[in-house]
Amino acid sequence: MSAKILYGKEFAAKIKESAREQVEELKSKFGVTPGLTVIIVGENPASQVYVRNKHKTCEELGIVSEVVALPEDTNKDDLLAKIDELNANPNVHGILVQLPLPAAIKAHSDEILNRIDPRKDVDGFHPVNVGKLVIGTPDLVPCTPAGCIEMLDLAGIEIDGKNAVIIGRSNIVGKPLLHLLLARHATVTVCHTHTKNLPEIARQADILVAASGKPKLVTADMIKPGATVIDVGINRIAPKKLVGDVDFDAAVDVAGAITPVPGGVGLLTVAMLMKNVVKAARLQLEA
Repeated sequence: MSAKILYGKEFAAKIKESAREQVEELKSKFGVTPGLTVIIVGENPASQVYVRNKHKTCEELGIVSEVVALPEDTNKDDLLAKIDELNANPNVHGILVQLPLPAAIKAHSDEILNRIDPRKDVDGFHPVNVGKLVIGTPDLVPCTPAGCIEMLDLAGIEIDGKNAVIIGRSNIVGKPLLHLLLARHATVTVCHTHTKNLPEIARQADILVAASGKPKLVTADMIKPGATVIDVGINRIAPKKLVGDVDFDAAVDVAGAITPVPGGVGLLTVAMLMKNVVKAARLQLEA
């Protein structure tokens, strides 16, 4: 029997509707309209697409959206000065620096991201927010792993007491998701390039998350029958062909539920960003 397909569009719509309601509440109760400013440096075409998507979603939900487009040759100090200016602006509740940065300042990415006020860090990458997540008192959480949890909840898939295996240990997905799943009482194993017996470990998973960035790494024989498979990978294998980290066509006959690529978790990332902007506005109200 084929798996239930977890299409991101329906889950993203529910998250965005909830965010829209909270925006209206902040406006009516406190006279506050949540605001997001995205800084983009240079002319990266993929980044421009992502930024337009974020801007459009903000407008749909009633969030004030500003895009600060800086030239390719912007130096580190000028970028830090712009972040300082936005940190001090009470009408800006969320600040996001679109990655990757141009080659000339890419080495300073950590310093640049860490300059953002943790209460305005809607990507959830600041060490303060990472630390809060690790000790179990999260404020702003990275959007993609948070979207994975939200999807499981909305799909009615139990996390408590389940064996979860994450393939990938990045700071953006693997590590934050480890702590989110632990907080929900899953038993979590994180696998990576040095893991021995990966297929054997993966087959123990009730919830299997593929976030390695390797096309079709997860094959059908690595999946426990009936398991939930979340594919975070997006790999371009031809000009117009995207695939995930899971061999979807084979896995769909083994898994109980599975996300497609494209059309799966990726659609929840922007929705969770909107949720973070609203949460950031609340945090700043309470400060």
